[in-house]
Amino acid sequence: MELKNSSNKMVEFLIVGFSDLAAIQTPLFFYFLNVYILIICGNLILVILIIWSPSLSTPMYFFLCNLSSLDIVYTSVTCPKLISVFATGNGSISYGECILQLYFFIAFGSTEYFLLTVMSYDRYVAVCKPLYYSVVMNQHVCTFVAIGSWLGGVVASIPIATVTSTFDYCSSNLINHFFCDINALINLACNDTTLIHTVILIQGVVLVMTSFIFTLMSYVQILSSIMKIRTSSGKHKTFSTCGSHLTVVTLFYIMVFVLYMRPPSSMSLSQAKILTTLYVYNIPMLNPVVYSFRNQSVKQALRKLLKSLLQYNGL
Repeated sequence: MELKNSSNKMVEFLIVGFSDLAAIQTPLFFYFLNVYILIICGNLILVILIIWSPSLSTPMYFFLCNLSSLDIVYTSVTCPKLISVFATGNGSISYGECILQLYFFIAFGSTEYFLLTVMSYDRYVAVCKPLYYSVVMNQHVCTFVAIGSWLGGVVASIPIATVTSTFDYCSSNLINHFFCDINALINLACNDTTLIHTVILIQGVVLVMTSFIFTLMSYVQILSSIMKIRTSSGKHKTFSTCGSHLTVVTLFYIMVFVLYMRPPSSMSLSQAKILTTLYVYNIPMLNPVVYSFRNQSVKQALRKLLKSLLQYNGL
């Protein structure tokens, strides 16, 4: 099926989604709807909790607030459209909307690399340089790097989205994915794709690998400092301050390397889109759980908030 204008540009794409699983379309609809609701509610509660609680007014929770806000908008780029496809059976998306979806998906994904790296550095300073923590991670610095992370993601997505928008799609308009994924669009392009592969490679090395190396270096220093602590209780207490973030970072980079740092022929698009759902939706859904269940400060703040709400309602 082809829909083109006179300039050979595709007017409309059709998102295939999970149409190959026709027998379970209704269960999948409710699954992704519930996942999206959990992501929005869980991360929104965490944002409200951090803003409301004075005990969480620290750089670590400031960055966590940014991460939760990011997870809300990041999943909102793709999930509502996917839910709509399940509900209506109509996977059509205009060319412009497709490029915008790709742009924001890459932008918010890139922002996550930056934020997780900054959060790793924050934990490094807290554990390895505690006497300088309030000086190094002061309010102005935290605000500056948070804004820089968001702006960095916005800028990082421009090259890929710009090059992709120049493609001609001459074979088909069927996107074998649940959103306008870059690899799915490359497979439909009839142009020479050398440039886009080069851009992706450069961005992967500069952004992904650099962020990973800085994060890894931070945690090597953190673990080295923890090992020097003599008491087991001291080690446990120190590690607990960064354990939640380490869990999230580990899950995040495992999925990134499995999905994107692999030979193109090692995985079909059908396999890739199933794994992508874990990367795009499950990690944002798990973030509030990981940070609340593994963090005493968050649990205490949540109890105080619930108690205040109950008292306000006279219960």
